Amino acid sequence: MDKNPVLMSRLSMESDIPLYSQLVNIIKRNITAGTLNPGDQLPSESELCKNFDISRSTVRQAVSMLEDEGLVVRKQGRGTYVAEPKVRRKTEKLYSFTSEMSSMGLTPSSKLVEYDVIEPPPDIVKMLELDNPLTPVYKFSRIRYVNGEAMTLETSFYPQYLYPTLTRSLLQTHSFYSLLYERGIVPYEAVDSYEAVVMSRREAELLGCRPGSPAFSVQRVTRTENGQPYEFTQSLVRGDRVKLDVYLHKEGVTFSRNVNHSGKNEEKK
Repeated sequence: MDKNPVLMSRLSMESDIPLYSQLVNIIKRNITAGTLNPGDQLPSESELCKNFDISRSTVRQAVSMLEDEGLVVRKQGRGTYVAEPKVRRKTEKLYSFTSEMSSMGLTPSSKLVEYDVIEPPPDIVKMLELDNPLTPVYKFSRIRYVNGEAMTLETSFYPQYLYPTLTRSLLQTHSFYSLLYERGIVPYEAVDSYEAVVMSRREAELLGCRPGSPAFSVQRVTRTENGQPYEFTQSLVRGDRVKLDVYLHKEGVTFSRNVNHSGKNEEKK
């Protein structure tokens, strides 16, 4: 059996760079160079300790840093593996979560965790620009999955008059965007606002992460062609699975999001 390429490097005990950082850099270099590929297993803790003559706490600190960056995944009872690469998502067009993921060759799914019709609080009235603050509003929260892995915790608000016959069972089996399309309600433009946050214990539990894990908090207001807002969505997106890139060019600014998933790597055009 070939020796794991990570074990072929050496740490410098004289360097000012902490040992855990040196180990992180060694593993990163192997991933970048392609000597470690997605799905490859890293050496065990004991192998790393013995090979580099370092403590278990040093190894664990290095692996935790790599895990936080989304470069490796730990599988209980099996070991640590190189994570799948990130998939670039262009955000120049509006898609539902289901159609966007499907168009990228990924398998989307959702779990409905809350469904209700509410009297909207003032901030939702403002976001949806409701003339009547007593207008009933749908509120539903879903966990969004990509290839079976929890990716996003999403809470959406829509005026009930858009689709008065919506039921919990219908929402569980259909994309709400597709239901709105049937009624001629088509997204024309949206504004996303991103904020870096850390997950609460409950949020981390729902998304299968550790409490305090990094995340993006995303607020989206979607409008029809006549400028009427009809959707306000608050999303919590795993920070170890999504990266926001900003491209500056003379015509303006283009944004793209990168998504780590457990399937193939494909760029959305």
